[in-house]
Amino acid sequence: MNTDPSWPRATSLLTSNSDARVALIGIPAHETSISATRADTTPPAVREAMNRYSTYCATHDQELLSLEVFDAGNVKAPDHPAGEARVHEKLAELSDKFVIAIGGDNSITYSVATGLWGNEIERAGLITFDAHHDLRDGISNGSPVERLVQAGLSGKRIVQIGIADFSNSPQYAQRAKEYGITVIPRSELRNRTAESIVEQAISIAGALGGPMHVDFDVDVCDRSVVPGCPAAAPGGISADEFRNFAHLIGASNQVRSVDFTEVDAQADAPDGRTVRLVAVSVLELLCGLRLSRE
Repeated sequence: MNTDPSWPRATSLLTSNSDARVALIGIPAHETSISATRADTTPPAVREAMNRYSTYCATHDQELLSLEVFDAGNVKAPDHPAGEARVHEKLAELSDKFVIAIGGDNSITYSVATGLWGNEIERAGLITFDAHHDLRDGISNGSPVERLVQAGLSGKRIVQIGIADFSNSPQYAQRAKEYGITVIPRSELRNRTAESIVEQAISIAGALGGPMHVDFDVDVCDRSVVPGCPAAAPGGISADEFRNFAHLIGASNQVRSVDFTEVDAQADAPDGRTVRLVAVSVLELLCGLRLSRE
């Protein structure tokens, strides 16, 4: 790529300065996925894709260049059981930062959230952007929400946004109701503003003022824009909607951590559209964070 000192690339935001207040960490879990995936190849692919973008947000006239992001590297073999202990150990070093975790499959939502929440889990809140409930039994990319509930997270402080038709079972939908989870299905997103949805979600997940984690499962998007998400279906949200949600989440002072999951970089389209969407959504998140916290 050409070098232009007047057009800094987004990779220049990544730094080895561990004092930075934002951290990016790769958690390449994939071994317990329900369907075979090479989601472990995604964290480095997202870092590389950031080189495609600048550090300037025209909509908000924001230059992000002064916002350092500590690149904490990748957690080696983060799958259950021993790997999750390694995730907890690594996240303990980042507990004073806003954490952006790049998966890996959706199983990382459990280890990231519990690693950062510690003994605050009973006050914590969770928001998921996902086509699926992730309330399966066992340990897999289909079970992180169930595991968090079993670990002590109240379903009354869980909000699931974008739940899709024909992507779940009545048994797990009933389980979500029994837990008191607030479900905002894909159909409801068509008639509401993103701002109203995020405001509602924040008020529910943050009701007790505890730490809040947001899971961006990229298969909430329409399959045409995320071919690298094995479980994405036609009719999901657009890339623009996804980017806007990322910006709004970044702008919330209550959110302390996020993850981006369920992208298999090796299954992506030749133009890398899925990985590139994750990379630019990280930048949207950072822009929202800067606008609200500086």
